[in-house]
Amino acid sequence: MRAVIQRVSSATVEVDGQIVGRIGRGLLVYLGVGKADSEQDAEFMAEKIANLRIFADDEGPSTSLRAGKMNRSVLDVAGQVLLVSNFTLQGDCRKGRRPGFDGAAEPAVAERLYDKTAQLIAEKGLKVAKGVFGANMQVASINDGPVTFILDNSTR
Repeated sequence: MRAVIQRVSSATVEVDGQIVGRIGRGLLVYLGVGKADSEQDAEFMAEKIANLRIFADDEGPSTSLRAGKMNRSVLDVAGQVLLVSNFTLQGDCRKGRRPGFDGAAEPAVAERLYDKTAQLIAEKGLKVAKGVFGANMQVASINDGPVTFILDNSTR
């Protein structure tokens, strides 16, 4: 699995002009499932997403751009998670001019693991909003920082 994790002040996802997911302060997570991914990878991602310390603590002057260290997780700040499926994260752009998607999981497997990841995050006590798997989605967010990380289970 690969994830792009953004710390946000708010985020929404729309399908066909209807908002299907909305969060306030928290994490916008784009998740791409690969062919070799399993439920253990969903567990790894859910654990990392819930516990990654990327929110500032209260140390340091409030006027400083560097106020506070990243010592709090989305759980610690009672934040929310918007999980959006994104198979293009499994795209391989190394050859030619068109990305290849041979590394992406089949849709049925990808949807099951996407849903499992959302379920595991929610079981940790977080509010989880989701996009619609396989749909054309419009995602809007206010990136806080900006703070953006890439998480790839192959690097664990």
